[in-house]
Amino acid sequence: MTETTENAPTDSAPTDSAPTESALDEPRLIAESGLAARVAAIVVPVLGTLGYRLVRVKVSGLDGCTVQVMAERPDGTMQIDDCEAVSRTLSPILDEIDPIDREYRLEISSPGIDRPLVRLCDFARAQGHVAKVEMAVPVGGKKRFKGKLAGLDGQTARLHIEGSDGAPQEVLLPITDMADAKLVLTDALVAEALRRGKADEKEARQERAARRKERIQSRKATQDGADRAKTPAAPRPDGD
Repeated sequence: MTETTENAPTDSAPTDSAPTESALDEPRLIAESGLAARVAAIVVPVLGTLGYRLVRVKVSGLDGCTVQVMAERPDGTMQIDDCEAVSRTLSPILDEIDPIDREYRLEISSPGIDRPLVRLCDFARAQGHVAKVEMAVPVGGKKRFKGKLAGLDGQTARLHIEGSDGAPQEVLLPITDMADAKLVLTDALVAEALRRGKADEKEARQERAARRKERIQSRKATQDGADRAKTPAAPRPDGD
């Protein structure tokens, strides 16, 4: 097995301050089958111990055989350092269990902007953006849909599409009956990702500045204490 890590811009998920157990445990409603499902069963608990969750496992014939593990933090982010941390932990475990009967390349990646949608939170966060959906169970005699996500009714996604007569139409698609769903890379989606990236960068700068200020204040307080300790006591008056 050879290893690679890949980092791509993440989706428009908001950033939470810390992962929660419920966020890590939120189930995927769209999952793999066959060999990919076998790999996913190994990957999920490993990711959970590291504070990540699985988005998708894909086994393809690229470069002979490639096993792509797409993962994220519960807040939807995944940086190159995260990919490397997952790869270091996951690789020896996959080598030991050996779920693939041939040489393969392991690729750890982030979901990317045009990410797969697999959990309820993914569909909720993607509201207002265009998605492509392929149904395992047809709806109205159709399996493929493309339109703007318009919210959720329980575990059913509402999608605004263009009808056969060109008029706008809303369809209700049960998520558990979907074979695949992903965002479409549009100007609006890219613009939102850029806005979020700038906001995240500004917040990171403010956090770094606050930490520097705290360190400076801490060093100053330590130095002031040391200076006071070195100051000789004033001489006592004669006769005291």
